[in-house]
Amino acid sequence: MKRTLAFGGLVATAGLLAAGLAAPAQAAGRTWANDNLASTNSAALQVIKYWRGERASNFENATPYTVETKVAAKHVSKGGPSADSKPGVVPAIGDEKKSSSTSKNVNLPKTTGKVFFRGADGRPHWCSATSVQSTYHNLVATAGHCVYDTVSNKATMDYWVFVPGYYQGKTPWGIYVGKTAYTHYDYDVYEDGDRDYAFVTVYNGVLPSWEKRRLVIKDVGRLGDNVGGQGLAYNQKIGSSVYVFGYPSGSHPDGNHAFSGKTLKWSYGKTFAATAPAIKAEELQGVKSSFTGEGSLGSAWLLQYKSARRLGYLNGVTIGVSDTDGNDRYDTSVSPYFDGETYGVYNAAKNNWSGKITAQ
Repeated sequence: MKRTLAFGGLVATAGLLAAGLAAPAQAAGRTWANDNLASTNSAALQVIKYWRGERASNFENATPYTVETKVAAKHVSKGGPSADSKPGVVPAIGDEKKSSSTSKNVNLPKTTGKVFFRGADGRPHWCSATSVQSTYHNLVATAGHCVYDTVSNKATMDYWVFVPGYYQGKTPWGIYVGKTAYTHYDYDVYEDGDRDYAFVTVYNGVLPSWEKRRLVIKDVGRLGDNVGGQGLAYNQKIGSSVYVFGYPSGSHPDGNHAFSGKTLKWSYGKTFAATAPAIKAEELQGVKSSFTGEGSLGSAWLLQYKSARRLGYLNGVTIGVSDTDGNDRYDTSVSPYFDGETYGVYNAAKNNWSGKITAQ
């Protein structure tokens, strides 16, 4: 992970200046970068111990991640994101054969949950995330800055796990330790807000317990086999309707405490072109939503969501919220536009096996 620092308009790679080394050039045709989260079995076990030690107090004490949540986004009528190739979709797990089922009710997806990690402040935090389709049913999508540490210029967050359906310390489908994170090269190097998304491979889920002061690990299988996985859509037309699913928490600027972050919430609307220059984002998509920023980072934007099957196509992830009319209430969520380069990052991640975590 190569972080960047700006000096009087000049950009240099953090950690390389002192050594007198040049920043690495992007490999020809390669738009993605990857970094290890827990690359070995022993490292994954340490992650589990961090979250399940002391009666899971780190889970209980975790707070919503608040870095880069409020952005000054603008709704634009000209310009904005555009497709870089033909529109494409990857079907959801279990939905490989086209389904035409519809439902008037909004059944919440099992695929969505929280990612937990230790931030630059040394404290436990969380964001929203979702399971997505992959060859080995082991892939999670979230905001890039819920994986990569943009505060300390360190590579990745420590002790990264995904917990679908998390509620008050309960992990109904297990804890899934992150193995390898994949992001766009431009986010990896330049923190380009237009590329603020990440796909993370995870180990099989575990349900750990302590017996006679010894950590016992029960393997519960692959993520996608347990909760399913959303499909992926890219190069889709702006103006499409999406559901946004996440765990918003915290208050609006006027002090109204709208969401607790304890339960999964949803909003619905049509996407529109947006920009947020302060985070180097000129080709975003926005949707009208009352979600507050704390906790909603990484929320899943699902296109053509079928409530009966709880499946659709992931077409964005929340990277920030904005008060666009100045009334001290958040009214807009923003996401990178998913295009062919997004699919390239996903494609780099989707075929990588993770395996089991076994006790030692």
